[in-house]
Amino acid sequence: MSPLAQPTAKSPEPSPATLPPSSPLDRFFKISERGSTLAREVRGGVATFFTMAYILVLNPIILANAVDMTGAHLSSAQLVTATALTAGLTTLLMGVIGNVPIGLAAGLGVNTIVALQLAPRMTWADAMGMVVLAGFAIMILVATGLRERVMNAVPLGLRKAIAIGIGLFIALVGLVDAGFVSRIPDAAHTTVPLQLGTDGHLNGWPVLVFILGLLLTLVLMIRKVPGAILISIAAMTAVAVLLDQAATIPASSWGLTVPEWPGNPVSAPDFGLVGQVSLFGGFGKVGILTGCLFVFTVLMSCFFDAMGTILGVADEAHLLDEKGDLPGINKILMVDGIATAAGGATSSSANTCFVESTAGVGEGARTGFASIVTGGLFLVALFLTPLATMVPAQAATPALVTVGFLILANSIRDIDWSDYTIAVPAFLTMVLMPFSYSITNGIGFGFITFCILRLAAGRGRTVPVALYAVAAVFAFYYLMPALGLG
Repeated sequence: MSPLAQPTAKSPEPSPATLPPSSPLDRFFKISERGSTLAREVRGGVATFFTMAYILVLNPIILANAVDMTGAHLSSAQLVTATALTAGLTTLLMGVIGNVPIGLAAGLGVNTIVALQLAPRMTWADAMGMVVLAGFAIMILVATGLRERVMNAVPLGLRKAIAIGIGLFIALVGLVDAGFVSRIPDAAHTTVPLQLGTDGHLNGWPVLVFILGLLLTLVLMIRKVPGAILISIAAMTAVAVLLDQAATIPASSWGLTVPEWPGNPVSAPDFGLVGQVSLFGGFGKVGILTGCLFVFTVLMSCFFDAMGTILGVADEAHLLDEKGDLPGINKILMVDGIATAAGGATSSSANTCFVESTAGVGEGARTGFASIVTGGLFLVALFLTPLATMVPAQAATPALVTVGFLILANSIRDIDWSDYTIAVPAFLTMVLMPFSYSITNGIGFGFITFCILRLAAGRGRTVPVALYAVAAVFAFYYLMPALGLG
């Protein structure tokens, strides 16, 4: 899922163009027609890049910290390359085809599904293959005009609950990866699964880096400083480097990445993960039904987030028509589907639209030329891998906690808590994702409970048939062990 940025104030209505288009570039992107200028588009594209650039650090940390069923890790350096490459190319594609100022990159939430649900039960190539299949499914739904119908089949309250649950899950992942909370070993013979720190207390300099980073991020956001997350990551990485030099800190305390200044901050990109995909290998590991549910989970995570982000950014940029529709939205949605598949093909996880693009809109961006600038900067970042791979988890994970809060804050008010037939399923969806460490479980039990409660309330006809079918598949999936089938 793409993270949610601090809401920006609405830009003033663009003034009508007073001069005719002056160049092929202007005419192609409709820069003057939309009341913008080339300078505004460049400025907006740069602003969007700097508010999104933190994903170059976070995505490798999330994916590289996980192992697949064989115990294999993905290379952090190769993940930085894959993340920058896919973000750059898909954002360029959005600029040329969609002509909207929207940047794309690896979605937070989807990468946790891949790292914590898919990879442990198959190989990395298998897991990324399922992401590619989800992207193909999205493209088919867009091409056939079914995407809107599928979206409307899921009630708004459940869609928001899925987003909130993913936000809470992301926040928990951040707390765990930072060492702020940890799992209590089974040998402790306790029913409490988590504890503060590693022994019930916060010990060590790395945890202090995380706490200071979280506070710094929140302070910068409250002050509405552009690029707050990226600034915090950079600042706390510098603090971590100084601490590691000044104090005796065991390398294991930092996790996989020890904060050390690289000898050469510029290096050639390593494309070793590109194309490492097995489209159908995962089904042989987990079975057809479980594999389909995994693909469905990835699809759902990308599905709802992208539509809301696209319309939100377009509204901010005053690109919606008098009916509230976005002209050419199918082209934009198709690019989003391509980005999902491309993320799997490069092993960077599904790419999706980032609401941080509103930062560029706030600087005046109105066209796809801003996306050309953003995409170009991501491609430049391909050569800065050593800088991204020096960032310890404790400096980057405050962003996950912050993003989790923002997702919750922007979605929870849209759930009707007075209607228990939607409130209870929404609640279960939200809490089961972090509590069971599984986004699939949250979606599954939310759908099942919604259908049962609507039937019990005599409102069964308000549930679309497609939702009954999906809930039945989830129910069968959970009953398979009891039936001796799993």
